[in-house]
Amino acid sequence: MKIASFNINGIKARINALPEWLAEAKPDVVLLQEIKSVDENFPRELFEDMGYTVETHGQKSFNGVAILSRLPLEDITRGLPGDDTDEQARWIEATVMGKTPVRVCGLYLPNGNPVPGPKYDYKLAWMDRLQARAVELLEIEEPFVVAGDYNIIPQDEDAKHPEVWVEDALARPESRAAYRRLLNLGFTEVFRTRNPGPGHYSFWDYQRGAWDKNDGIRIDHFLASPECADLVTDCQIDSYVRGREKPSDHVPVWIELDA
Repeated sequence: MKIASFNINGIKARINALPEWLAEAKPDVVLLQEIKSVDENFPRELFEDMGYTVETHGQKSFNGVAILSRLPLEDITRGLPGDDTDEQARWIEATVMGKTPVRVCGLYLPNGNPVPGPKYDYKLAWMDRLQARAVELLEIEEPFVVAGDYNIIPQDEDAKHPEVWVEDALARPESRAAYRRLLNLGFTEVFRTRNPGPGHYSFWDYQRGAWDKNDGIRIDHFLASPECADLVTDCQIDSYVRGREKPSDHVPVWIELDA
């Protein structure tokens, strides 16, 4: 089972680039972030014609997450528990019915800038809710992944120029500490277990020639439960997608499971 995460930065803008990558990479499941579309306007027929079931949790012009799956999906839920007043579309869950069922949780974690301020407070509060939901899922003791755009640079080696990000919400000590608390519940950060060392990025800004200079950061992550980590056979970043016509500023990250 090949599961990918891809912040597409607008489905309308990526209406050609996303199907092109899907046809090449052939993932079984894709967790999308920043679809920037309400549910009824998402071009589901395009992806259904490619063999995917489409489940969305959309929002007009901002945020929005989705799951595309070639395999049957069950128990689909939308929205991160813990705050009934939160209207931002940043979380979607489903169980993928492969040889071994795997729960997939797709997230678009808040950016949090500027710091300090209400947006950063919201980011940290959202991460507290994420932690609580992760604890609930871990107690079930079944394979699951929490994947997507975390808007967290976990360590300095995850940025080409870490000094630039010191005061940014993506690398602030409070952000990194919240991410470590999540990992310490027992998750495996899949990419790092298979690809150690610097120079691996999943995001390059549109400004200042970042892609040409490889001035990137790694903020798209797969966290696997213990039961899921045992099934992992590979994890890679399709960085080449960033060099194509009308790219997202993110690129796909994917894992393969013996599931």
